[in-house]
Amino acid sequence: MTSTRLSRAEKVDAATPASRNRVVDFLRAAAITVVVLGHWTIIGVDADGGIQPHGVLDGAVWIHPLTWVFQVMPIFFLVGGYSNALSWRSARRKDVGYAQWLRTRLRRLGIPLIPLLLAWLVIGVVAVAAGAPHATVQLASQMALIPTWFLAAYLMVILVAPPCLLLWERYGWWSIIGALALAGIVDAVSLVTDQPLLGYPNYLLVWAAFHQFGYAWLDGRLAGAGRRLLLAGIGLVGLMLLVSVGPYPVSMITSAADDISNSSPTRITMAFLGMMQAGLVLSLEKPLTALLMRPRLWFVTVLVNQRIMTWFLWHLTVMVGLAHLLLALDARALLPEPLTGVWWATRPLWALVLPALTGAVVLVLGRFEDPRADDRPAPAMWKPILAAVTIVAGLAVMASVGVVGESGVTWWWVILPVVGVVGFGVVRVPTSR
Repeated sequence: MTSTRLSRAEKVDAATPASRNRVVDFLRAAAITVVVLGHWTIIGVDADGGIQPHGVLDGAVWIHPLTWVFQVMPIFFLVGGYSNALSWRSARRKDVGYAQWLRTRLRRLGIPLIPLLLAWLVIGVVAVAAGAPHATVQLASQMALIPTWFLAAYLMVILVAPPCLLLWERYGWWSIIGALALAGIVDAVSLVTDQPLLGYPNYLLVWAAFHQFGYAWLDGRLAGAGRRLLLAGIGLVGLMLLVSVGPYPVSMITSAADDISNSSPTRITMAFLGMMQAGLVLSLEKPLTALLMRPRLWFVTVLVNQRIMTWFLWHLTVMVGLAHLLLALDARALLPEPLTGVWWATRPLWALVLPALTGAVVLVLGRFEDPRADDRPAPAMWKPILAAVTIVAGLAVMASVGVVGESGVTWWWVILPVVGVVGFGVVRVPTSR
């Protein structure tokens, strides 16, 4: 068996073009894996308190500085910028237009999303019909659909990636500085007026600006240890000033212990966190490249990336399902109060069970990440744009309110992304002749 796996690893290694930056793939896989493990850790579940969205962070302020390490969404936007710039430039060389390029990106992200949304629509309808309290089903769906807020933000960035690349190619670093200055103004207005809703434009401004560091990486504008450590230093100093002198909390993940959140809505702090993280991980690019020349490690990286959307989208549904099963069975021995000695002692068990269960889901549903080749002509410009807008709108609302409200199942928010994917031509709909 070992020789067979090694043989497959060697074949994958040999088939990888020498021009491919393996570190991009590794950082994408590593970032999503850290997010998954982080979610499984910070969400508290105990027999008396039920599911607590940020239970561990709420009860242990001393671990908040660790979120500077484990909040790794900026790394995903960094590699996204690198990949999207590479992809759009390739499309330009081949005379592939924006509409066709955008539809291709939406297929990669949107098709694996449909089974998750339909599953939660069914769960919501069945649970409410069976008499489950609306608040319980709402919280469960909110927890399970947390990954959709990131997907909504990333889709918004993809929408503007080509024009942002033009700005980068023309204005360089000033395109990033200008966007971050606007983000700072948005933050100031939101905080002074105490209106978080006014901070929502920063989901686009902050992440689109930071996404451009991926352009800089691709273009060699961050080459050399000096520049990368300087970037990390700017991020660290900026972050320290914002949390010590400014109004921002230390935790980069939402916690009930804080008056405001750095991530909901996205704040300017996330850009400086990203600079610090990007500078540090890019400083390790050379040794990481050498490590990834080992066939086995590269094979694992490729495997994770092949099913990365399914792994990411379903990991909290698995956790929520297991938690409710244990709560229904009153399995108190497996649901200790978070942060107690027993809780720490049972973490290895969760670290074994949750990946195994999620792996089973990935085996069944991972096929949606391998859609058939799309040889259709380029669509009208408005179709993929409207598809992206409807997907983002539905996901953004569900990430905040789940699939059930006081009056019952809010099915229209679940259907909206499905309409975006199916109704506006992201997927080919079979037609009868």
